[in-house]
Amino acid sequence: MRNSNRMVQGIGTTGTKYPTRIDGKNVKEYAVWGSMLERCIEKWWRKYPTYIGTTCSENFKSYIFFYEWCQTQTGFGNTDENGKSWHLDKDLLVKGNKVYSEDTCVFLPLRLNLLLVRCNAARGSSPIGVYWIPRLGKFRSMCSEVNKQRDLGCFDTEQEAFLVYKEHKEAYIKSLAEQYKSQLDPRAYQALLNYTVEVTD
Repeated sequence: MRNSNRMVQGIGTTGTKYPTRIDGKNVKEYAVWGSMLERCIEKWWRKYPTYIGTTCSENFKSYIFFYEWCQTQTGFGNTDENGKSWHLDKDLLVKGNKVYSEDTCVFLPLRLNLLLVRCNAARGSSPIGVYWIPRLGKFRSMCSEVNKQRDLGCFDTEQEAFLVYKEHKEAYIKSLAEQYKSQLDPRAYQALLNYTVEVTD
């Protein structure tokens, strides 16, 4: 059956050139596109406030454009060690970016993508990677790695704890960049090598 041209999330149009479903299952391009559009609407923002103001380029509102763009992107067809498809990332090339676009997005394995996610609500007012331990009267430095949290030690000041976290996380990101180098978009690889952890991350 031929696709009908319809609106998705009130902002995207499917056009009729490419399928959205095959044998009752969303095609990969459509699943990624639909998920991206969902993050660009107020309903999502109410549930996930860190996405407030997120939008996408005019080109990305077109499923036809997005479908064709995906075919040219390094990493689009990749799966990780657990068989999971790589994720569409908008934050690596332009830190703090709020726009999904053909110029700002790359595909990354989940383990790398999760390293770039902010967790403001979880840590409260402390710098990223730093947690106050009342019973010890010290600040603990913790860094998320693959399926685990690495304890980097306890320190007298937030600044000490943050600097240890910063050094460890930057080195860890670089090590993963080298591990995935042959599979990554060269822009993503370079951005990972240059990645700097900030207190405000």
